[in-house]
Amino acid sequence: MLDFYQHVLGCSLERELPEIGLFQLRAGEALIDVVPVDSELGRAGGGPPRQDGRNLEHFCLTLADLDERRLLEILAEHGIYPDEAKERYGAGGFSKSVYINDPEGNVVELKLQKA
Repeated sequence: MLDFYQHVLGCSLERELPEIGLFQLRAGEALIDVVPVDSELGRAGGGPPRQDGRNLEHFCLTLADLDERRLLEILAEHGIYPDEAKERYGAGGFSKSVYINDPEGNVVELKLQKA
């Protein structure tokens, strides 16, 4: 998970607290918390999500200074081939985005910032 978010999506590891099971990745102004299910924090949260019982539909990251062609090239370099970008509505209004899955099956929407 950490490798994916750092090397595929370009997030930086901002804080590590392995003794309790917390890894925080910086994605622009957002933080993504990665918590192993067998860690102290993970066990406190209950069992791991299952395909028939996910606790998150998807989350969205807005990408600045990146066009659709370059986004698809970067993903392809990592063996990720999403469908073409489509116009979708979200917190920032309408813009193009693609959906990908992280290594644990979480759905990540990558939204291109409006020009």
